[in-house]
Amino acid sequence: MTGTDHENRGYRRLFGPDGLTFGVGFPLTGTTESTPAVEEEVRLASHAESVGFDGLWARDVPTYWPRFGDAGGAFDAWPLLSHVAAHTESIALGTSSIVLPLRHPIHVAKSAATVDRLSDGRLVLGIASGDRDPEYPAFGVDAEERGTAFRERVDAIRAIWREEFPAVAGEWGTLEGDLDVLPKPTTGTLPLLPTGNARQSTEWIAEHGDGWLFYHLPEKTLRSYLEEWRELAGEKPFAIAVKVALAEDPDADPEHLHLGFRAGVRWFREYFRDLEEYGLDHAIIGLQADDPAAAMTTFAEDVIGEL
Repeated sequence: MTGTDHENRGYRRLFGPDGLTFGVGFPLTGTTESTPAVEEEVRLASHAESVGFDGLWARDVPTYWPRFGDAGGAFDAWPLLSHVAAHTESIALGTSSIVLPLRHPIHVAKSAATVDRLSDGRLVLGIASGDRDPEYPAFGVDAEERGTAFRERVDAIRAIWREEFPAVAGEWGTLEGDLDVLPKPTTGTLPLLPTGNARQSTEWIAEHGDGWLFYHLPEKTLRSYLEEWRELAGEKPFAIAVKVALAEDPDADPEHLHLGFRAGVRWFREYFRDLEEYGLDHAIIGLQADDPAAAMTTFAEDVIGEL
């Protein structure tokens, strides 16, 4: 088990004792077909904090593959979150999620610890094995070995954070105890949340993760996942990402979207109240709206505020 030395400010903000919390995911402007305007992204990040969201989540999209249609994820997570940290005060900063097999663990450890230090302990790391087939040959990585690479990088990153002059090796390389990697994070290790199955067993995720980040799931499926998770992982948090489009009619019934819903605020209020009762700890909201700031305010007042 990983102990409690991962519980930095960001982790405590997202997974404190007060029930279900909410974050929003970049690009906050909803831009998908081009690089978003960074000034607007930062303005919306500050707005999200001011209206009561607890987290801001940046995706890791190393290359643009038109099949995914998400050019809005153009900015690299580390400098984006560093920039956002300078324009916010206490909201947690998350990655959803860093693709470990495509990144060297020394770079991940150093970059993440830097963002954590610059934000005074607000960084929480979603980590993933990746799902874009052309990226593996682009990085010279064997896609069939991504599960092993994921595990090795988790071990290496934790050793780099926790130890001075660590001795650790893997297919990525070797640290023999004569080099250290600085800075160290604000806590012994940063919180790591495997995303999806990450090509691991649930038992492995429960033992080695500090929580579990998942995609949107049907309610019945989510309940079964949460029940199994509690049996294996105890009180470690469980988070999901869900798309939300607010209908003009507050009483509108839900319509299914890809990985989410369009509905009125009253339905969303009951939906998230149910998820909280099932044991969900955090929801990353992907807001779809022509006016993102207004949608954030409405969701914060009529859903978060009412819960």
